[in-house]
Amino acid sequence: MRRAFILSFLAAAGSLAVADPAAAQGYGYRAPDDPMLQAQRGRSSYGGGFIEMLMTGRDPTPASRGGAVYNRPGGYAYGQAMQAPAGYGADPFAETRRPQPGRQVAALGQPVEPQAGIPYVVEPRFRKQEVAYDGPHRPGTVIVDTPNRFLFLVQPGGRALRYGIGVGRPGFSWAGTKTVTRKAEWPSWTPPAEMIKRRPDLPRFMAGGPENPLGARALYLGSTLYRIHGTNEPNTIGREVSSGCIRMTNDDVIDLYGKVGVGAKVVVI
Repeated sequence: MRRAFILSFLAAAGSLAVADPAAAQGYGYRAPDDPMLQAQRGRSSYGGGFIEMLMTGRDPTPASRGGAVYNRPGGYAYGQAMQAPAGYGADPFAETRRPQPGRQVAALGQPVEPQAGIPYVVEPRFRKQEVAYDGPHRPGTVIVDTPNRFLFLVQPGGRALRYGIGVGRPGFSWAGTKTVTRKAEWPSWTPPAEMIKRRPDLPRFMAGGPENPLGARALYLGSTLYRIHGTNEPNTIGREVSSGCIRMTNDDVIDLYGKVGVGAKVVVI
């Protein structure tokens, strides 16, 4: 029953397609400038806009022939501006669909918000934490445990603050007792001649800032070239990566910088 109804409906719609009386009477030929022929150009043989869209999936309006209408936003399609049909007023929503400068545009012209990269997460054991301490050093002493990649700041009452660190790679690790002789915020960096010899591509000088490999703070150890400093590469915490300096995350070195003064004892083991 339903199928018979649909067939009857389509047959009736097809009969509406013969909109030209001359064609219906079978006269055949028309001059190219015939107004009735010009009126029919661009019209579908499916008998009306609704039937054409039903049968072909195409937008039946003259401005949109030849393209599918499914999910196409008005004003912008596939990131390109579309001309409005003649006789239509301005689209009040066109500005909201216009791609904004500097923004990515998806296939259907919709802006795509930039996605931030996944930040590096330091292993939980290398995050700052308070631990028990029963060693011989007085409060205020900094202890660098090179094999285990930890730095301890001894506190009163048998406690210590423990931070994760990056240490010297094989052949560059060292041990000894030093003193903090200088402190600097956002320190500049001048690679030593030995490092430049190994890495000729390094800059001869780099001003302090977020891109500087010494990070946010630096504590200089004795008269050596070694420092306890921050890093813009937190993924190196817990690894053997440096030329002998002790690396901390910028947050941790800022915290340590505020607790340790010039003259503090640093024991590297």
